[in-house]
Amino acid sequence: MARQKQSPYGPLGRELLLRLREHQYCELRPSPIHGIGVFAIRAVPKGIDPLHSNFKDREIRIPKESVAGLPAGLRRLLKTFCYYDDTEFWVPSSGLNVVRLSIYLNHHKQPNLEMLQDGTFRTLRRIARDEELTMDYDLSFGEIHHF
Repeated sequence: MARQKQSPYGPLGRELLLRLREHQYCELRPSPIHGIGVFAIRAVPKGIDPLHSNFKDREIRIPKESVAGLPAGLRRLLKTFCYYDDTEFWVPSSGLNVVRLSIYLNHHKQPNLEMLQDGTFRTLRRIARDEELTMDYDLSFGEIHHF
């Protein structure tokens, strides 16, 4: 009986390759809209979450007054890399040493992506390879943004 060849990277490696093949749609690039943006590395179907991750992270809502005593550099990081409103910051439970592509989604009044109530995303239409993924901050956060 022939012995089945073992994968050199094991079952976790096989699972990772499958997840990459099925769920990896995006990368970060310089954006003509603003700074860095999220871009499709291949066509993204309508109606899926192109930023899906198996890493289970959640956002902890921290009142702004609790952040006031942090060093200025940390407050700047929170303002740059976390969602926030007039009363609180939404800080990833993983901290700020993990890159989250969603924080690089730029604002557009004709977005191709929407943020759902649970913080996940859904494409509004098919997104072409090399197209920037955008969301409407006003709709997502319920307030008008001025740039």
